[in-house]
Amino acid sequence: MPARVERVVTSGTFALDGGEWQVDNNVWLVGDDHEVLVVDAAHDAGAILAAVGDRRVVAVVCTHGHNDHVNAAVEVAAAADAEIALHPADRVLWAQEYDDLEPDL
Repeated sequence: MPARVERVVTSGTFALDGGEWQVDNNVWLVGDDHEVLVVDAAHDAGAILAAVGDRRVVAVVCTHGHNDHVNAAVEVAAAADAEIALHPADRVLWAQEYDDLEPDL
C-alpha cells in the first residue's frame, strides 16, 4: 500500500523567552492505512488522534523542541502507546514544556 502524507492544522500558543504568540501549526502524518508516523504533535492531541484513527502510531517525532511542536507529544504518545523521538540538542527546549519527562529516542 503506498504511503501518504496528511496535514492536520492545530492552533495554540507559542512561548519563548518570555513572549507568547497565537500560532497555527502543521502536524504531519506519514504512513498508510495501517500505521503512521506523527511529526510535530502540536497543541491538540484529540485532533491529532482523531486524524490518526485506528492506525498504529509508529512514533511521535519532534523536529525540534519549541513548545508549539511538542506540547501534545506526550499525550499522543501515551494514547497510542508510542515512543517520542527528539534530537538531544533540543532537550533544553523540551524541558521548558516537560521538566520531569524525557523523550524515548
